[in-house]
Amino acid sequence: MAKVYATGRRKTAVAKVWLENGTGTLTINDQTLDQWLGGLEAIKKRVIQPLEVTKQLTSVNIKVRVMGSGYSAQAGAVRHGISRALVAFDEQFRTILKPYGLLTRDSRSVERKKYGKKKARRSPQFSKR
Repeated sequence: MAKVYATGRRKTAVAKVWLENGTGTLTINDQTLDQWLGGLEAIKKRVIQPLEVTKQLTSVNIKVRVMGSGYSAQAGAVRHGISRALVAFDEQFRTILKPYGLLTRDSRSVERKKYGKKKARRSPQFSKR
């Protein structure tokens, strides 16, 4: 099958994912998963979860460009993108991925700061005198 493209998002991170038949290489921003995330094992597991669930770890090549936000949100965006790409690749994966919540975009993002406050909800310290 030809290349499949999908987009994954989390907070302000956006991941562009290209998936094709192959040997199981995963390239993120022109780096391997280990180079990209270093020793963050829990986040690495989160990234490859859709591949483990669908048993596609060694049968597809994935190339990802991800930008915005931090490592954790980028990893969530990559996970979302890979899940969507797998569904575009083979519609039968939808029934496998859906129960794990891998096709749902995590819409939580940072609340904006309000005037008169130190952060979104934190008020300035009260001073009696």
